[in-house]
Amino acid sequence: MPNYQDEGYINKLLKEAEGASPGEISCILDKAARFEGLTPFEVAALLSTNSRELRARLFEVAFSIKKHIYGDRIVMFAPLYVSDYCVNGCLYCGFRCGHDYKRRRLTMDEVRREAELLERMGHKRLAVEAGEDPENCPLSYILEVIKTLYETKTGSGGRGDSQSGGYGEIRRVNVNIAATTVDEYRQLKDAGIGTYILFQETYHQPTYEKMHPSGPKSDYRWHTEAFDRAMEAGVEDVGGGVLFGLYDWRYEVLALMLHNEHLEQKFGVGFHTISLPRIRHAEGATLGKWRNAVTDSDFLLLTAILRLAVPYTGMIISTRETKEMRKDLIRCGVSQMSGGSTVEVGGYSLRERKAAQFSVQDERTPQEILLWLMDEDLIPSFCTACYRKGRTGDRFMSLAKSGQIKNVCLPNALMTLAEYARDYGSPAFKEKSAKLISRKTDGIPDENIRAEVRGNIERISGGASDLYL
Repeated sequence: MPNYQDEGYINKLLKEAEGASPGEISCILDKAARFEGLTPFEVAALLSTNSRELRARLFEVAFSIKKHIYGDRIVMFAPLYVSDYCVNGCLYCGFRCGHDYKRRRLTMDEVRREAELLERMGHKRLAVEAGEDPENCPLSYILEVIKTLYETKTGSGGRGDSQSGGYGEIRRVNVNIAATTVDEYRQLKDAGIGTYILFQETYHQPTYEKMHPSGPKSDYRWHTEAFDRAMEAGVEDVGGGVLFGLYDWRYEVLALMLHNEHLEQKFGVGFHTISLPRIRHAEGATLGKWRNAVTDSDFLLLTAILRLAVPYTGMIISTRETKEMRKDLIRCGVSQMSGGSTVEVGGYSLRERKAAQFSVQDERTPQEILLWLMDEDLIPSFCTACYRKGRTGDRFMSLAKSGQIKNVCLPNALMTLAEYARDYGSPAFKEKSAKLISRKTDGIPDENIRAEVRGNIERISGGASDLYL
């Protein structure tokens, strides 16, 4: 049994770490500040820390890591729900099979329409989401969705004029679907997926089995070991996460890090991304009272600890969180966020809040979120260059850990922002983004890269698209 599945081992580690002294905690923070990551025991020690002074330093280190590795970039994406048919009985989810409502699956024409709307919002990176139903949503359907998304392009930046010179397209399709077989993961890889995403929901097996009383998802081992099968099939980037609030968050964080360690030891690379969903109300869910609901302060703390533990792993926050909370989470280490999201099937066309999988807290439009990020001196990034240049899996991590990744990420973020502003920005947006791009370009330390970015920004202004390092 892998350590991340072993309740006795996890509880033992948490108990032993409670005895860590302030001096030991300080040494752990020193190590994290050197971007060395943390062992599971060190993670457990930080999870038990109650000292106000040490927690304050923990947040400082998390911010410094975020700033050093990711700079001022925030990668933007949007979820796309394509089917709410589901045979699982998950107690916390609005898609559960016992919830009686009219379900739907998008046709390819509807998928195309959703993609066009997302492209007109400026999105280049999507996460395809679907319930589990082998009859109504087989893998063949998901593969057709992926093909349709990559093929759908909106001319002239989606505006239908001849002035912008660009076009809208989806450049990276990540997939969040149910655990499946090695053969089907191989088919997903061949279809050109970016990251395969799967939330464990909870690593605590008794709680997992209680929350998943029926359906194929009720098999704890099958679900938990999905990443092994995906990576055996050649999928290089996998994204983990738990649904914080189902069980003790300290247990979940430690189990998540043990899972990451398992993947690193077996495949040479751990999670490409970690998502941080917190449990929210969902119409049709039967969970009732959230006995393990995570407070805002604890949620910020666990986010900061994860940033210390896996400094080079992308961390994702969704519109489940409020504007204010998302701002604080960025300081703690979040590097990717969704914007303008809808969480129901066909929602970008309908913009209705019915039969959603969970409730949304941040309902601002994508451009409102981008303006807010720029007001915070952050750079919204639509970059997908690493995937398309082959910088995935262990190759991405090698580049990241060498410190060289910043030499491409910042320039690419600036170029994608310039492309977005040209194609979709209002006059006020264009003015604000131009000032930000100019100032951030001036700050690029390498003279040759700085000159190349300036040249590419000029080319984008003249109509070029999809420029990246």
